[in-house]
Amino acid sequence: MGEMYGATPHSCTMGRTERIYRPTLDLDVMKTYQANMLLLLAAAIWGFAFVAQRLGMAHVGPFTFNAVRFGLGALSLIPLIHLTRARREHNASIVQLLVGGLLLGVALFAAASAQQIGMVTTTAGKAGFITGLYVVLVPVLALAWGERATWLTWVGALFAVVGLYFLSVTEQLTLTTGDAWVLLSALLWAVQIQLVAYFTRSIDALPLAAAQFAICSVLSWIATLLTAEPVTMVGLQGALLPILYGGLMSVGIAFTLQVVSQRHAKPTPAAIIMSLEAAFAALGGWLLLDERLGPRGALGAALMMIGMVLAQIKLRRTRAAGEVDAPASARQAGEPYPLVTETP
Repeated sequence: MGEMYGATPHSCTMGRTERIYRPTLDLDVMKTYQANMLLLLAAAIWGFAFVAQRLGMAHVGPFTFNAVRFGLGALSLIPLIHLTRARREHNASIVQLLVGGLLLGVALFAAASAQQIGMVTTTAGKAGFITGLYVVLVPVLALAWGERATWLTWVGALFAVVGLYFLSVTEQLTLTTGDAWVLLSALLWAVQIQLVAYFTRSIDALPLAAAQFAICSVLSWIATLLTAEPVTMVGLQGALLPILYGGLMSVGIAFTLQVVSQRHAKPTPAAIIMSLEAAFAALGGWLLLDERLGPRGALGAALMMIGMVLAQIKLRRTRAAGEVDAPASARQAGEPYPLVTETP
């Protein structure tokens, strides 16, 4: 009956074994399916977070928004860190955690600030697709570390660049200011993810995530003071729901879903599912903000989505003589996901 079912001996009759086949649910398949559904939910939460960012900008400045939401995000991870302390993989010292958290926090601050500044003038849908370019940029930047990009990665990059042209470049061949800031953030997200891949080799993901969120919050508060960004109780109250969504739903809940799901999800399908964040951003902008991409923008978004998917496909290498498949547990572990591919 296919991969979802197995056979189980049932009885012996008249000296011979009689096998009655009864369907038994393949738990590994179901766990993978459930993990993919949880990742899809996380992608939806992250996508709709672009809407929250747009709404929040009507009441507070970009640095204030990030300062509060990443502070909430750091606090929201404390229960998960406590619950998973028995499954720690590394014995990193406090100094290692602080150094890693500081460097990642600076990178996160730069990426999140550029994105949030761009969100003041661009749409949620366009921001979602432009930010999603980090999916293509990560394997390209990995060339600096000696990693090889497949030909599909380059094809995906070409699709993404052409899509960006249709989505954001005006008839005067210029980028709007908001789109330019978000494009810069996509590059910064790709750099941040490369740093994450380095530090998670020796530091557990959850404490490192909380540390970088806390550092990002502190730096955002400093930027708020240095830029004299107005902070009022009226503004914070008006942005309360978007901030809560960005801090608790987008960071706390969605990141928790990712951490739980990645134990059973397979890397390539999981990465493609998480790329749907851009599509959910466009859907949220259409449903809640009455944003429209238009035919040209829709074509650009479609090309960018194709590019994101192609960049995530891993080609199977030719099997050497006598080589056997790796155990399922090793295949499912695969390559590490970015610590926080959540980018709004």
